[in-house]
Amino acid sequence: MRGKWAAGIQPRSFIWVYKDILAVSERPGGSTTVHRRVRRDEELLWLKHQGFGRVISILPVMQNLSAYFEHGLTASHYALRGGPQQSEVLGACYLDLANSMNNKTMVLLHSDEVSDRLLGVIAGYLVWSSRVPTTSMAIAYVERLFKRSIGPDGRSVLFNLPEIQA
Repeated sequence: MRGKWAAGIQPRSFIWVYKDILAVSERPGGSTTVHRRVRRDEELLWLKHQGFGRVISILPVMQNLSAYFEHGLTASHYALRGGPQQSEVLGACYLDLANSMNNKTMVLLHSDEVSDRLLGVIAGYLVWSSRVPTTSMAIAYVERLFKRSIGPDGRSVLFNLPEIQA
C-alpha cells in the first residue's frame, strides 16, 4: 500500500479524552447499518499506526472481535444493555480502562456511534476514577469536549456507577 492510504484512515467522530492515552470514536468500519469491512480495516490500520494497543467496545452485541486481533490490537467487550447488571459491567469496563491507561496503553473506547450512552460512560469513568470530583463537573467536561449535551440515556449511566475507585 502506498500514498496517503498507507497509514489507514482516522475513525469517524474520533475525539481524544486524554491526549495520546484515551480516545473515543464510532465503531471502526461504521455503525451496524453502514458497516464496511474495508473501512474497518483502514481504520484499524490507522489506530495501529497511531500507537493504539487496545480497543474497548460497549456495543450491546460484539461482532468482529477477531478483526482487532488480526491488526495486532488487544480488545475487550462490555455489553451495556442496561438492567441490573449494568453497574457490574461498568465496573469491569472502568477497571479495564484504568489498567490499560496505567500501563501506558493507548485505548480506543467505542460504540456504534458517539452516542449519549458513550458520553455517559466517559463521564462516569471520570467520576469513578476520581479524575473529576463530581458528576455535574464530569457532565460539564464531557459536554464541552464533545460540543453537545448528554441526553437521558447517557445520564442514566451515571445513576448506575459502580463503587468509586480508591
